[in-house]
Amino acid sequence: VQLQASGGGSVQPGGSLRLSCEASGNFFAVDVMDWYCQPPGKQRELVAATHSSGAIMYADSVKGRFTISRDNAKNTVYLQMNSLEPEDTAVYFCNADWSDGVRWSPIWGQGTLVTVSS
Repeated sequence: VQLQASGGGSVQPGGSLRLSCEASGNFFAVDVMDWYCQPPGKQRELVAATHSSGAIMYADSVKGRFTISRDNAKNTVYLQMNSLEPEDTAVYFCNADWSDGVRWSPIWGQGTLVTVSS
């Protein structure tokens, strides 16, 4: 099982990016799918999360600017990032809980760099 993230890049302040993360491999189910960011020199922190039930949460710093969504048929989670600020510069990682039908395990994607700069 692996997560493949894409969509990072460089953008000016106020711009937008859309990140995607697809789960692939041999698994029974995927439950929570979420996005973390790790700014330069800082610890990794949760940005947004979505449960298979539809429940969603956001970090206070991105509320009203970022939108997380998922396509369960494609086992893909998205992060639409609008009104980007220099403080959003970070490596963004997707994370998911997957099951083989017996137990649940966490898995991380490889990270995609987002740079917000003028």
